[in-house]
Amino acid sequence: MPGRAERQPMRILVTGFEPFGTDTHNASAEIVRRLPATAGEHQIVTGLLPVSFSRAFPTLGELLRTHQPDALVLLGEAGGRTEINLERWAVNENNARIADNDGHQPAGERIAPNGAHRREATLETPSQLRVSEDAGRFLCNHIAYHAYGLGIPAQFIHVPAWRPGNARALVGAETDDAAGQRSALGLAELVESLTEYLLGLRFRG
Repeated sequence: MPGRAERQPMRILVTGFEPFGTDTHNASAEIVRRLPATAGEHQIVTGLLPVSFSRAFPTLGELLRTHQPDALVLLGEAGGRTEINLERWAVNENNARIADNDGHQPAGERIAPNGAHRREATLETPSQLRVSEDAGRFLCNHIAYHAYGLGIPAQFIHVPAWRPGNARALVGAETDDAAGQRSALGLAELVESLTEYLLGLRFRG
Protein backbone atom coordinates (compact mmCIF):
# COMPACT_ATOMS: atom_id res chain seq x y z
CA MET A 1 0.00 0.00 0.00
CA PRO A 2 1.58 3.30 -1.06
CA GLY A 3 2.32 6.27 1.14
CA ARG A 4 4.80 7.40 3.77
CA ALA A 5 3.92 6.67 7.39
CA GLU A 6 5.13 8.41 10.51
CA ARG A 7 4.91 6.81 13.93
CA GLN A 8 2.90 8.75 16.50
CA PRO A 9 0.70 7.84 19.49
CA MET A 10 -2.86 6.88 18.61
CA ARG A 11 -6.11 5.88 20.23
CA ILE A 12 -7.01 2.68 18.37
CA LEU A 13 -10.52 1.24 18.42
CA VAL A 14 -10.46 -2.55 18.08
CA THR A 15 -13.75 -4.37 17.48
CA GLY A 16 -14.78 -8.01 17.43
CA PHE A 17 -18.05 -9.79 16.72
CA GLU A 18 -20.50 -11.33 19.16
CA PRO A 19 -21.09 -15.12 18.99
CA PHE A 20 -22.88 -16.28 15.86
CA GLY A 21 -25.72 -18.75 15.49
CA THR A 22 -25.59 -21.59 18.02
CA ASP A 23 -21.95 -20.95 18.95
CA THR A 24 -21.31 -19.57 22.43
CA HIS A 25 -17.89 -18.13 21.53
CA ASN A 26 -16.42 -15.94 18.81
CA ALA A 27 -12.64 -15.84 18.57
CA SER A 28 -12.64 -12.15 17.65
CA ALA A 29 -14.59 -11.26 20.80
CA GLU A 30 -12.33 -13.42 22.99
CA ILE A 31 -9.25 -11.64 21.62
CA VAL A 32 -10.76 -8.17 22.06
CA ARG A 33 -11.62 -8.92 25.70
CA ARG A 34 -8.01 -9.88 26.41
CA LEU A 35 -6.17 -7.05 24.66
CA PRO A 36 -4.13 -4.74 26.89
CA ALA A 37 -5.27 -1.16 27.49
CA THR A 38 -2.08 0.09 25.85
CA ALA A 39 0.29 -1.17 23.17
CA GLY A 40 3.47 0.83 23.49
CA GLU A 41 2.44 4.48 23.21
CA HIS A 42 -0.94 3.58 21.68
CA GLN A 43 -4.16 3.56 23.73
CA ILE A 44 -6.43 0.60 22.97
CA VAL A 45 -10.22 0.88 23.28
CA THR A 46 -12.55 -1.96 22.33
CA GLY A 47 -16.11 -2.87 21.46
CA LEU A 48 -18.23 -5.71 20.06
CA LEU A 49 -20.44 -5.68 16.97
CA PRO A 50 -23.61 -7.73 16.45
CA VAL A 51 -23.63 -10.39 13.72
CA SER A 52 -26.35 -8.46 11.91
CA PHE A 53 -26.36 -6.85 8.48
CA SER A 54 -28.72 -4.14 9.72
CA ARG A 55 -27.12 -3.42 13.11
CA ALA A 56 -23.35 -3.90 12.74
CA PHE A 57 -22.54 -0.59 11.04
CA PRO A 58 -24.80 1.56 13.27
CA THR A 59 -23.16 -0.05 16.31
CA LEU A 60 -19.74 0.75 14.88
CA GLY A 61 -20.87 4.34 14.41
CA GLU A 62 -21.84 4.57 18.08
CA LEU A 63 -18.43 3.23 19.12
CA LEU A 64 -16.66 5.75 16.90
CA ARG A 65 -18.65 8.63 18.37
CA THR A 66 -17.97 7.42 21.91
CA HIS A 67 -14.23 6.81 21.59
CA GLN A 68 -13.19 9.27 18.83
CA PRO A 69 -10.29 7.00 17.76
CA ASP A 70 -7.40 7.87 15.48
CA ALA A 71 -7.48 4.44 13.83
CA LEU A 72 -9.81 1.48 13.54
CA VAL A 73 -8.95 -2.24 13.59
CA LEU A 74 -11.82 -4.68 13.08
CA LEU A 75 -11.53 -8.39 13.89
CA GLY A 76 -13.67 -11.24 12.66
CA GLU A 77 -13.25 -15.00 12.69
CA ALA A 78 -12.97 -17.24 9.64
CA GLY A 79 -13.99 -20.83 10.22
CA GLY A 80 -11.23 -22.64 8.36
CA ARG A 81 -8.29 -20.25 8.20
CA THR A 82 -5.16 -21.39 9.96
CA GLU A 83 -3.47 -18.00 10.38
CA ILE A 84 -4.22 -14.33 10.94
CA ASN A 85 -4.95 -12.45 7.69
CA LEU A 86 -5.04 -8.75 6.91
CA GLU A 87 -7.88 -8.09 4.47
CA ARG A 88 -6.67 -5.69 1.78
CA TRP A 89 -10.00 -5.34 -0.03
CA ALA A 90 -13.71 -5.26 0.78
CA VAL A 91 -16.28 -5.74 -1.99
CA ASN A 92 -19.60 -3.93 -2.41
CA GLU A 93 -21.74 -7.04 -2.01
CA ASN A 94 -23.65 -8.87 0.70
CA ASN A 95 -24.04 -12.51 -0.31
CA ALA A 96 -24.67 -14.69 2.73
CA ARG A 97 -24.56 -18.48 2.58
CA ILE A 98 -26.42 -18.57 5.90
CA ALA A 99 -28.59 -16.09 7.80
CA ASP A 100 -27.22 -13.60 10.31
CA ASN A 101 -28.33 -13.52 13.96
CA ASP A 102 -31.46 -11.58 12.95
CA GLY A 103 -32.44 -14.20 10.38
CA HIS A 104 -31.49 -11.99 7.41
CA GLN A 105 -29.76 -13.68 4.47
CA PRO A 106 -29.01 -11.22 1.65
CA ALA A 107 -28.20 -12.66 -1.76
CA GLY A 108 -26.17 -10.51 -4.13
CA GLU A 109 -27.21 -7.18 -2.57
CA ARG A 110 -25.03 -4.11 -2.91
CA ILE A 111 -23.84 -2.65 0.39
CA ALA A 112 -23.78 0.90 -0.99
CA PRO A 113 -25.99 1.34 -4.10
CA ASN A 114 -23.77 4.07 -5.51
CA GLY A 115 -20.50 2.95 -3.95
CA ALA A 116 -17.33 1.69 -5.61
CA HIS A 117 -17.09 -2.00 -6.52
CA ARG A 118 -14.41 -2.46 -3.87
CA ARG A 119 -12.54 -0.42 -1.26
CA GLU A 120 -8.99 -0.80 0.00
CA ALA A 121 -7.82 -0.84 3.61
CA THR A 122 -6.61 2.60 4.68
CA LEU A 123 -4.41 1.83 7.70
CA GLU A 124 -0.67 1.51 7.16
CA THR A 125 0.29 -2.03 8.19
CA PRO A 126 4.06 -2.67 8.51
CA SER A 127 3.43 -6.25 9.61
CA GLN A 128 4.58 -9.81 8.96
CA LEU A 129 0.95 -10.97 8.91
CA ARG A 130 -0.19 -12.47 5.61
CA VAL A 131 -2.41 -10.31 3.39
CA SER A 132 -5.65 -11.76 2.01
CA GLU A 133 -7.34 -10.47 -1.13
CA ASP A 134 -10.83 -11.85 -0.35
CA ALA A 135 -12.80 -11.12 2.83
CA GLY A 136 -15.75 -13.26 1.76
CA ARG A 137 -19.24 -11.77 1.41
CA PHE A 138 -20.63 -12.13 4.94
CA LEU A 139 -20.54 -9.69 7.88
CA CYS A 140 -16.75 -9.36 7.87
CA ASN A 141 -16.71 -8.05 4.31
CA HIS A 142 -19.82 -5.97 5.03
CA ILE A 143 -18.30 -4.06 7.95
CA ALA A 144 -14.89 -3.80 6.25
CA TYR A 145 -16.50 -2.15 3.21
CA HIS A 146 -18.18 0.42 5.42
CA ALA A 147 -15.03 0.99 7.50
CA TYR A 148 -12.76 1.48 4.48
CA GLY A 149 -14.97 4.34 3.33
CA LEU A 150 -15.14 6.24 6.63
CA GLY A 151 -12.14 8.51 6.21
CA ILE A 152 -10.42 7.07 9.30
CA PRO A 153 -7.41 4.73 8.91
CA ALA A 154 -8.99 1.27 9.04
CA GLN A 155 -7.97 -2.38 8.67
CA PHE A 156 -10.04 -5.55 8.88
CA ILE A 157 -8.31 -8.68 10.18
CA HIS A 158 -9.53 -12.28 9.97
CA VAL A 159 -8.50 -14.60 12.81
CA PRO A 160 -8.86 -18.39 13.06
CA ALA A 161 -12.01 -19.61 14.80
CA TRP A 162 -10.47 -20.57 18.16
CA ARG A 163 -12.71 -22.46 20.60
CA PRO A 164 -12.12 -23.54 24.24
CA GLY A 165 -10.85 -27.07 24.74
CA ASN A 166 -9.99 -27.40 21.04
CA ALA A 167 -13.70 -27.73 20.21
CA ARG A 168 -14.72 -27.22 16.61
CA ALA A 169 -16.57 -24.05 15.64
CA LEU A 170 -20.21 -24.85 14.91
CA VAL A 171 -20.50 -22.03 12.37
CA GLY A 172 -17.80 -20.34 10.35
CA ALA A 173 -16.67 -22.21 7.27
CA GLU A 174 -20.01 -21.41 5.65
CA THR A 175 -19.13 -17.71 5.70
CA ASP A 176 -15.60 -17.90 4.29
CA ASP A 177 -14.29 -19.00 0.88
CA ALA A 178 -10.76 -19.52 2.24
CA ALA A 179 -11.79 -22.23 4.68
CA GLY A 180 -9.21 -24.98 5.17
CA GLN A 181 -7.75 -26.92 8.07
CA ARG A 182 -8.22 -26.06 11.72
CA SER A 183 -5.63 -23.65 13.14
CA ALA A 184 -3.11 -24.79 15.73
CA LEU A 185 -2.89 -21.26 17.16
CA GLY A 186 -4.13 -20.90 20.73
CA LEU A 187 -5.94 -17.91 22.18
CA ALA A 188 -2.84 -16.59 23.96
CA GLU A 189 -0.88 -16.72 20.69
CA LEU A 190 -3.65 -14.89 18.85
CA VAL A 191 -3.77 -12.15 21.49
CA GLU A 192 0.02 -11.84 21.42
CA SER A 193 0.10 -11.59 17.62
CA LEU A 194 -2.61 -8.93 17.55
CA THR A 195 -0.90 -6.95 20.32
CA GLU A 196 2.36 -7.00 18.34
CA TYR A 197 0.44 -5.83 15.28
CA LEU A 198 -1.05 -2.92 17.24
CA LEU A 199 2.40 -2.00 18.57
CA GLY A 200 3.66 -1.52 15.03
CA LEU A 201 0.81 0.62 13.69
CA ARG A 202 1.46 4.05 12.21
CA PHE A 203 -0.53 6.70 10.47
CA ARG A 204 -0.33 6.68 6.70
CA GLY A 205 1.35 9.89 5.55
